Amino acid sequence: MNDVLHAAVLLILIMDPLGNVPVFLSVLKDTAEERRHKVILREMFIALGVLLLFLFFGGPIMRGLGLEAEAISIGGGIVLFLIAIRMIFPPERGGVTGHQAGGEPFIVPLAIPLVAGPSTMAALMLFVQTEPGLLWHWLAALVLAWAVTAAILFAAPELYRVLKARGLIAMERLMGMLLVIIAVQMFLDGLRSYLGVGAPMA
Repeated sequence: MNDVLHAAVLLILIMDPLGNVPVFLSVLKDTAEERRHKVILREMFIALGVLLLFLFFGGPIMRGLGLEAEAISIGGGIVLFLIAIRMIFPPERGGVTGHQAGGEPFIVPLAIPLVAGPSTMAALMLFVQTEPGLLWHWLAALVLAWAVTAAILFAAPELYRVLKARGLIAMERLMGMLLVIIAVQMFLDGLRSYLGVGAPMA
């Protein structure tokens, strides 16, 4: 039981639902109000499906495609960086994801990489690689972490009513800056691991 709780807490911290609330609000601001909860629920189930895929088949899939674990971190960092730049400097037409006003996001960026991100995928594969006999414990931890994350993000539209447009814009710019830092760090971690270079001294 302790293994499940410890792993669930770690996954929740990696998924960072509180940190993702401003991004969800930003991406969903042009989505019809009556659709927001349905979109969030759909994206959360897509994210869960992707994470389950990586939990059970991540290792074989990557080996079959000839991919290395560092590719997840580097690729995810690049995608997050591009999303962050669009948040800080939004294009004249379309929002963070480039869809037109009145549209709604699909898979990217809510399900992937914000919930089912490279760090979460890597953590799940690491759990299985280190303790393959505890697969069902890791499954329980994933479902628990996903449920907590979904509950927090499901409340995002209510936060939108409190923040209003100006507060949302301010949070969007701030989150964009934070995402740039996270994306660069994710890229550097993957590159450092690939090159076999140790972490820099503090």
